[in-house]
Amino acid sequence: MAPADAHTGTGTGPAPEADKATEDTLDLPLFEEVHMLFGEDAPATATRPKPPNASASSESDDAGPAAGTQAIMSRPTASDLLDHPGDWGPVTTQAGVFQLVPVRLERDLAVISRWMNDPAVAAFWALAGSESVTADHLRPQLDGDGRSVPCLGVLAGVPMSYWEIYRADLDPLARHYPARPHDTGIHLLIGGVNNRGRGVGTTLLRAVSDLVLDNRPLCARVVAEPDLRNTPSVSAFLSAGFRFSAEVELPDKRAALMIRDRTHRAQL
Repeated sequence: MAPADAHTGTGTGPAPEADKATEDTLDLPLFEEVHMLFGEDAPATATRPKPPNASASSESDDAGPAAGTQAIMSRPTASDLLDHPGDWGPVTTQAGVFQLVPVRLERDLAVISRWMNDPAVAAFWALAGSESVTADHLRPQLDGDGRSVPCLGVLAGVPMSYWEIYRADLDPLARHYPARPHDTGIHLLIGGVNNRGRGVGTTLLRAVSDLVLDNRPLCARVVAEPDLRNTPSVSAFLSAGFRFSAEVELPDKRAALMIRDRTHRAQL
């Protein structure tokens, strides 16, 4: 994608965070009523041994189903919330064989950090700096409940893009648009200049949104929120079968809400 088209990837990432404590996707707990609202089973209750030196003040008065144990909520996995993107397999595109590969920090941090320090990427992701900056962005997703899965995009055997597949209905984005159960969001960046300006971003956006719809039967819509100023990014989404739904005022940017509908998939 061209330098402007480079923003097709960079412009769909998280904007600089004004109030991370209230806007971090991974800080929103999955309360039972959320599961009920979205048609998901409430988390099962599990038990674990009480720490040997735990004081009474550190436990609830209701110790749980058995003496010497404390009740905890079992954490949903990526399979529960996003149907395991790592198992979606490769697809053949006009640009070559493409696959989403879930990030492993020890293997992938250096290359992702290098991409984040590209000025065209940093302008939208705001994660330039040492590898620790990128690591701090990745760890909450890798250690979280699976509502956001960071992936490398591997094209013809070469890592060339970074993706975040996330549950938009469980994201702070849902506060700013009429979310539907299982709406699935996409953030992406194209890492290499050689892959910008050739329509690769549009091709991969269509491929990844197809993967979401093919592998997440409960998902009726794929959504994205590129910066409204990034017209090449918006154009790429339109070319990939998304429609412009609305302008959305987010805490750190005015975004174009882009939606790809399952029902209109064959027509767009």
